[in-house]
Amino acid sequence: MSNQIKIGITHGDINGVGYELILKAFADERLLELFVPVIYGSTKSASYHRKAINISPVHFNIINDATECVEGKVNLVNCIKEEVRIELGKSTSEAGEAAYVALDVATKDLADKKIDVLVTLPITKESIQSKDFVFPGHTEFLEDRFKGEDDKALMILASEQLKVAVATTHVPLNKVSGMLTKELILDKIKTLDLSLKRDFRIELPRIAVLGLNPHAGENGLLGKEEIEIISPAVKEAQDEGFLVAGPYPADGFFGNGTYKRFDAILAMYHDQGLIPFKTISMDEGVNFTAGLPIVRTSPDHGTAYDIAGKGLASENSFREAIYMAKDIFYNRQAYDEARKNPLKKLFYDRGKEDFTLDLSKEEE
Repeated sequence: MSNQIKIGITHGDINGVGYELILKAFADERLLELFVPVIYGSTKSASYHRKAINISPVHFNIINDATECVEGKVNLVNCIKEEVRIELGKSTSEAGEAAYVALDVATKDLADKKIDVLVTLPITKESIQSKDFVFPGHTEFLEDRFKGEDDKALMILASEQLKVAVATTHVPLNKVSGMLTKELILDKIKTLDLSLKRDFRIELPRIAVLGLNPHAGENGLLGKEEIEIISPAVKEAQDEGFLVAGPYPADGFFGNGTYKRFDAILAMYHDQGLIPFKTISMDEGVNFTAGLPIVRTSPDHGTAYDIAGKGLASENSFREAIYMAKDIFYNRQAYDEARKNPLKKLFYDRGKEDFTLDLSKEEE
C-alpha cells in the first residue's frame, strides 16, 4: 500500500470533456511522483475518447477496488463494466447513470478512507437526476452524504487571484431573495472564515460581502435586503471579531478592483460571484466544497459539450483542482495538529488594528 496521498477522480459525464482532461493531464507522468490517482470510470469510455481525440494512450492500471491501487501508475476502478453508449455533446440518461455510479462508488470509498480526497469531473445536472440523485449539483449531494451535525457546506471558487463563495448555490434567481436570512449569511461568513484559515492557511482572512440589489439597494430605494438582512449579518460578524465588510455593490466592487483588498468574497447568488470569477480566473479556477469533513475539488467549468471529442479542452483547471485538493488535505492536517495542544495560546491579532470597514455605496 502506498504512503502517497490517494486522489480519487470521478469521470463525470462521458459525453463531455472529462476523459479528454484525464488523458491530457496524465500524459505528463511527472504527476505520478506527487500522488496516487484512482480514477472511477470505465475502460471502454476512456478508450473511446482516446481514439476520438487521437491522443497517445495513457496506460491505466485496471483495478476492481481502490485498495488495489499501485503507486506510480494511473489506477482506474472499472465501475461501469457494461457497454455504455457515448454520444459526444449530448445529454443522455445513460451518461447520467454512468456519472452517478462513479460518484457513488468514489464517495463510499472516500467515507471508508480508501482514498484521501476527491476530484470530480463535470456532470450534467439534468441527466444525472434519478431516484438516487435528487440534488442540484455535486455540492448538495456531498453535503447530504457527509454533513455532520455542525457542518455547513459552502461552495468556494478559488484561484491565486480570487476566492469567491456563494450564499445560495444552484437555485432559480427568483428564489434567492426568499432564501436569504441574517442567520444564513452569518453562517456562511463563519464557514468561509474557517476555511480560509484551515484550508488555505490565511491567518487573518479579510472577507467582503456583496449586496443583492443594484447599488447594494441604494439605501432601500432598489430593495431592502441589504438594510434588513445583509448589513445586520455583517454587523453581527464584526461584533464577533470577524474581519468582514460590506455590503458592496457587486459591479463597482469588481470593476474598480476593490476585490484585491480582500482574501475572499461572499456573493449572494451563483452568477453574481461566478461570472466575475470565471472572467478573471477561468483557466485556473477550482470549485471547492468547504465546510465538510472531506476534501472535494472540481474544475470550475462544465461538461463543455460544444467541444467534446474535438481535442480542444484545456486540462489546466483539472490539474489545478488536483493540486488544490492535495494542498488542502495537508493544510488541514497541519492546522488541526497545531491546535491539539489543550494549553491556551496567546497571540497578537496582527492586522486587525489597521483594517478599516468601508461600507460606502458606490456611484454608478
